[in-house]
Amino acid sequence: MATATAQRHSTTRDLGLLVARIVLGVVFTAHGIQKISEWGLDATAQNFAGMGVPMPELAAPVVAILELAGGIALILGVLTPWVGILLAIDMLVAALLVHVGSGVFVDGGGWELVGGLGAGALALAATGSGRLSLDHLFVGRRSGRRSARA
Repeated sequence: MATATAQRHSTTRDLGLLVARIVLGVVFTAHGIQKISEWGLDATAQNFAGMGVPMPELAAPVVAILELAGGIALILGVLTPWVGILLAIDMLVAALLVHVGSGVFVDGGGWELVGGLGAGALALAATGSGRLSLDHLFVGRRSGRRSARA
């Protein structure tokens, strides 16, 4: 009975992590695509400069590529702890440099969106990607075989 309950909990956890990774990954990917394709990196850098972001010519491509590649990595569940930390830092910097002085609500330029995205990314960094991920496929199974041999 305890094994069946543990298995249900593990499956529910893995499904929850999958949904969280996909939703957060899609949002980050969309923002990366927006900065690269829709606005272009030059316009993104100009936008960053207008918001007071230091070194906007460097920050724009770094942030755009991080959000695009990081979003895709979250969806696939690749290097999730590292990607989650990097994206959480990205959102913390955005909150501190741009949004925190405008209150909470996004419609007034506040930090609620970057706060939610950053908290979600940090939660994935802390928990990992779960069994329904490439991390588990390539790393989790190998470590499971090693501990079974020990």
